[in-house]
Amino acid sequence: MALTGRRNAPSEHAFSPHDAVLRTAAPHVARRRFLTVTAAAAMLAFSTNRPARGATAAPELDAARVSDDPFTLGVASGDPLPDSVLLWTRLAPQPFTADGGLGQERVAVSWEVALDEWFALVEQRGVATAHPEYAHSVHVDIKGLRPDRHYYYRFRVGDWISPTGRTRTAPAAGSATAGMRLAAVACQAYQDGYYTAHRHLAEEDVDAVFHLGDYLYEYPVDSAGGARRYSDRKLPDVFNRETVTLADYRLRYALYKNDPDLRAAHARHPFLVTWDDHETENNYAGAFDENGTSPEQFLARRAAAYRAYWENQPLRAEQLPQGPDARLYRRLNWGSLVQFDLLDTRQYRSDQAYDDRPHAPGTESDDPARTLTGATQERWLLDGWRDSSALWHVLPQQVCFSQRKFDVSGPARVSMDAWDGYRGSRDRVTAGAKAAGIDNWMVLTGDVHVGYAFDIKDDFDDPKSRTLGTEFTCTSVSSGGNGTEKPDNWDTYLRANPHMKYYDGRRGYVRVELDRAKAQVDFRTVPSITQPGGTVSTTASFVTEVGSPGLKTA
Repeated sequence: MALTGRRNAPSEHAFSPHDAVLRTAAPHVARRRFLTVTAAAAMLAFSTNRPARGATAAPELDAARVSDDPFTLGVASGDPLPDSVLLWTRLAPQPFTADGGLGQERVAVSWEVALDEWFALVEQRGVATAHPEYAHSVHVDIKGLRPDRHYYYRFRVGDWISPTGRTRTAPAAGSATAGMRLAAVACQAYQDGYYTAHRHLAEEDVDAVFHLGDYLYEYPVDSAGGARRYSDRKLPDVFNRETVTLADYRLRYALYKNDPDLRAAHARHPFLVTWDDHETENNYAGAFDENGTSPEQFLARRAAAYRAYWENQPLRAEQLPQGPDARLYRRLNWGSLVQFDLLDTRQYRSDQAYDDRPHAPGTESDDPARTLTGATQERWLLDGWRDSSALWHVLPQQVCFSQRKFDVSGPARVSMDAWDGYRGSRDRVTAGAKAAGIDNWMVLTGDVHVGYAFDIKDDFDDPKSRTLGTEFTCTSVSSGGNGTEKPDNWDTYLRANPHMKYYDGRRGYVRVELDRAKAQVDFRTVPSITQPGGTVSTTASFVTEVGSPGLKTA
């Protein structure tokens, strides 16, 4: 369908500061359920990025009055640094109610970090405050930890003790780290099936998990949980509508995080998260949604989505949104072994070309002024590569970087939502990688609900051109249902894209082991997700060697 109102999207800063836009939106948002007392208060909080005036003097809830378990949404950690890690929880004794069952009172939350899971060797302890303005979420940035160490953590409210989480710090900056293991996941539509992949991921021996987007979906979830077909419970009607308001998004995170398999994965490993589109709205581009809503209205929705995302993820204060803006792209290192550059390919992008329909590249999509990352993020990425001394450079991001033709004969259609629709952006990034002398380059991708392995070519239309790096898409945790080993277009895609070395349509995740000689990548898949439980197996393994980009079968 035509996407009216989306053409010629403004630059990444055209709507900054956004407070004026939100004020402009206020007279209109009632038509989309925004203009409630709660939404108006949320807009005020967005403009200040801190609890509303008087919050610190708000009444404190007597912890003895918390009669139900407040830790129904689990615990999590994220973004490990050599001396620090971010710990998260969100209090919700009644997770499927708007206030989580805690009203508008603040809650004191004790925390502990120990070297052992029995907490005999406690390293640090303290008290944080869960504010109602932030949905009673808690973000504790623990500093002064030892590098390259595992830690255990927990929270307490009154007599209630949270599940124990396990996390770790990164190696010391510049240290000659021998190796690391990571996993990548994406796309976990609750209504499409169970999180079997997360259950197995919780049992993996990895140092960190990268979540590459679509942590939740905005679409309605019926009382039976969609394809989960619950017979032992009935979900409230509040989930059977699209998420639009801040209250909607908060409740949807409560639904997702109430899942025991997702909670288990978070409790076992530190996560490094970045969003794609469905955390806000399908295929949005900057200030434009897919339905032609005015930018003013959509930015109000985006502000709600970004705020709820931060509240429900293990992210530091640096990622706290300012209205509908948030600096999510960031860089972390694992000693001298790996530099990770997490991207945000939604917030700053130009509008999709050709009404976001599959289309052969043309003058509209190939306009060099178009961008997927925005100029500031692009410059940050290329400068970071130029100044890096890491052995590996891993780029966790959202949409397919490598060329992906949909047709064997030309002019072949490609996705206008992926880097194929922004070839100028891709050309600048690959040129920057070459200029920086990046020899060991790996791109990790989500979004497409299938597993791919690509050689990144200097010229994708010339199979004999130089291989610059490798790309791996991690399929979905649940989105798309059970999936199949060979989708209907399997043969077409492999013939149309000779640099595509693997294609599998089942659910699962990617596991990567990096050392100073090579990287091994394993595609881990599950046979079904419409029933809980099930096995996991490695369906393909590839190796790429240091100094010799390109995929080899392991």
